[in-house]
Amino acid sequence: MDNLILIGMPSAGKSTSGVLLAKRIGYGFIDCDLIIQNEERALLADLIRERGPEGFLAIEERVSIGLYASRCVIATGGSVCYSEKAMEHLKTLGKIIYLEVSEKEIMRRLHGFERRGVVMRGNVTTIPQLYAERVPLYEKYADIIVDCNGQSIDETVETLTAASGFDL
Repeated sequence: MDNLILIGMPSAGKSTSGVLLAKRIGYGFIDCDLIIQNEERALLADLIRERGPEGFLAIEERVSIGLYASRCVIATGGSVCYSEKAMEHLKTLGKIIYLEVSEKEIMRRLHGFERRGVVMRGNVTTIPQLYAERVPLYEKYADIIVDCNGQSIDETVETLTAASGFDL
């Protein structure tokens, strides 16, 4: 398929750069977190608190596996990388692009992560622990890795456009 699927840490810019990339290349835009909130009629943080991390991950997996799209930029939730089934399905839909951002930059960007709806499993309780747990998964599933460190949102969109094969 011809979709571009964005993965990465919370605050990496998947939704923000994704919608701008979609406009730039003439694609549709899908935000998985918004689909979850709409279907469940609740904020991500509330779902995680009420159903626990594993309950939320089951919802995220269901939504991700249920996606079918063409010519879309898809912004996934940061925790989709925990589901091999979801990632395998997403790979059938298009190119997986990992928005790589340093741990230091994520720490700077991600404030109030409890209110934001970030899944923390098991003994993971801090952003550095979360980063260490997830980065190998993002790298494992990525078809393309885009270094977004030190870039403005416009620069990130330029980098994504070029990396995904669009020369506009």
